Amino acid sequence: MSFGAAMLNKIPVMGSPIPHDLLTQGVDVAVKKRMADVVLNTAKSKGATYADVRIGRYLNQYVITREDKVQNVVNTESYGMGIRVIANGSWGFSATSDMTTDGIAAATALAVQIAKENSRLLTKPVELAPQKGYGEVSWKTPIEINAFEVPVKEKIDLLLAVNNAAITAGASYVDSAMFTVNEQKYFASTDGSYIDQDIHRLWPVFNVTKIDAKSGKFETRNSLGSPVGMGYEYLTPKESEKIHSQTTLYRNRYDMVEDAKLAAVQAAEKHKAKSVDAGKYDLVLDPTNLYLTIHESAGHPSELDRVLGYEANFAGTSFLTLDKWKSGKFNYGSKLVNIAADKTQPNSLGYVGYDDEGVKCGKWDIIKDGVLVNYQAIRDQAHIIGLKESQGCCYAESWDNVQFQRMANISLQPGKTPLAPAELIKNVEKGIYIIGDGSYSIDQQRYNFQFSGQLFYEIKEGKITGMLKDVAYQSNTQEFWNSCSAICDEKDYRLGGTFFDGKGQPAQSNAVSHGSSTARFNGVNVINTSRKI
Repeated sequence: MSFGAAMLNKIPVMGSPIPHDLLTQGVDVAVKKRMADVVLNTAKSKGATYADVRIGRYLNQYVITREDKVQNVVNTESYGMGIRVIANGSWGFSATSDMTTDGIAAATALAVQIAKENSRLLTKPVELAPQKGYGEVSWKTPIEINAFEVPVKEKIDLLLAVNNAAITAGASYVDSAMFTVNEQKYFASTDGSYIDQDIHRLWPVFNVTKIDAKSGKFETRNSLGSPVGMGYEYLTPKESEKIHSQTTLYRNRYDMVEDAKLAAVQAAEKHKAKSVDAGKYDLVLDPTNLYLTIHESAGHPSELDRVLGYEANFAGTSFLTLDKWKSGKFNYGSKLVNIAADKTQPNSLGYVGYDDEGVKCGKWDIIKDGVLVNYQAIRDQAHIIGLKESQGCCYAESWDNVQFQRMANISLQPGKTPLAPAELIKNVEKGIYIIGDGSYSIDQQRYNFQFSGQLFYEIKEGKITGMLKDVAYQSNTQEFWNSCSAICDEKDYRLGGTFFDGKGQPAQSNAVSHGSSTARFNGVNVINTSRKI
């Protein structure tokens, strides 16, 4: 998984380059329904007891700049269909970009043949949770401005203004990028659903570097904006949505230019920051930092396929084994800790109407009052934990990938008592306030971990006294979440996230958000990352 400005070097350019004027065109729904019916009818005639088809047109745009230059502008398109069937009790899958009737029928027949061959090794037939058909329905990300309709020049002008703001404020180097995604997805199944969805996502990002002329050392600060399930309106900040009067943080908007100015100043301040003394501190974690800890220590370990050992790629399985859930009293965190999965959260990356199995999305508790109460499960897993229906968290990266269990938006719920970050900090005697995400590591059971950040501020007797550096915090998942002693209220709630949540083999990426308010964690071990042991 890659985050922040690392995206600039790791963007997967998927699909074929296309002209910009084709980015806003779609495929007629009636045409997609006719193609889907070819799949469903062919599958049944070949002996399948279940079939679904995903017709996908995936559009991506990348605009990348550095200082006063445009480095690249790329528009890509990928179009085709993925076909999944059950025959003789076993799964079969195939995909094709040949969208003719004959091509679709041949791909469907292949999927059925694969399922029948797979069934020879089957010890237990696939058990799907019941799913009603929705008929013909549609869903679209509720955007105000389609980013693909915004001229490339306007995006370039914004990014160059970001770069100029950073350089003017003292940065030595700066790069910036804008990544725009539109998934036009059509799902149909033998359950009777024909679901047309139009999904939009946006990720603006920059990286500022400041070099100290005397020492030759450098410090960096990446953008604090988040990737979102929104349109271009995300980049039109509203003063009424400002979280703190003295910051560049907004609830549902992002002032990229102002953040770049501040980043340059803070990168320079980092050169003068005091190296942290290792020891125990009370941590005050901003949502721009905490989202990543939530992702790794709550999101991945509550994926049921990891719990069952079906998935072990990208840092292993999970310590949240079924016996802990069955006990009904496994102490994951303090009573303040409530963590929910939510595929319906506005502006989030995982916000969709229906998942890639045609299940209507919803919200459910994972951790309730500090206790493990549920997992994330899809149709062929639901029966394992006694669910009567899927939780709607199945996803495929593209039309030619098979869909499988992926992380929903996993978020720490805000505190119920009115509390602002400034008030929270007033009660801290010895602590560190951490903003932004940094490097991290976590073990194969998603238990022992270490996280860093971008900005670190020392807290003494309820006041921020100056900037620190070389900070990383270490804990294990259970110990960390049990140390949670305060969570700010919903007024401070913000989303973080990534386009590149990696999972599976072959690997697929999933876009997912994690929300929280600023939270306090008592007595967490902090190490100095600059000193050798």
